[in-house]
Amino acid sequence: MAIAEDIRKAAADPKPLYFFAGTADIAYEQALKVPGLIEQLSAEAPAWVETVRKTDPKDVQQKAVARAKEAQDLVQNKVTGFIGTLDTDLKKIGDAVQDVALKGVGFAAEGVVKARETYDKVAERGEGAVKTWRGEPAEEQEKEKEELAAGEAEPVAVADEEPAAKKTATAKKTTAKKTTAKKTTSPAK
Repeated sequence: MAIAEDIRKAAADPKPLYFFAGTADIAYEQALKVPGLIEQLSAEAPAWVETVRKTDPKDVQQKAVARAKEAQDLVQNKVTGFIGTLDTDLKKIGDAVQDVALKGVGFAAEGVVKARETYDKVAERGEGAVKTWRGEPAEEQEKEKEELAAGEAEPVAVADEEPAAKKTATAKKTTAKKTTAKKTTSPAK
């Protein structure tokens, strides 16, 4: 039963669709920049071609060989220095490995949190894009965003000080949402 309930909840969640719409909106926004980039490249391309034509291949080869030798010397010096400073104390190496592993777990957890935040932002943008595509006035969208921000930003202590009328209105809204959710899931049984 729990799996079927999870599937119903996932199917009823519009957030993935909003994420897709947000991604499409971002792609469209970036596509609008392409003509300007093409114009810029077409204006700069003749100068680049002329510079390449004037360049002597022998000079380029000499510079590449010199840079390769510098890089080889640098790497060799770094490796030699690293091997020279390697600490053979196994306890220190074990502690370092453990520290690196813990940092890796921390970075992974931070990455998951950032990915979730980005997903939520793109989904929110997609929700706005969908409302715009539906033709909803921008005022309603801004009003909803302000209401959401105000509802999320209020601490619990302030919510206890609200007038009784406002509490009952909020309670009625939540009850209405719950019953609506039940009605949409009951026909699927």
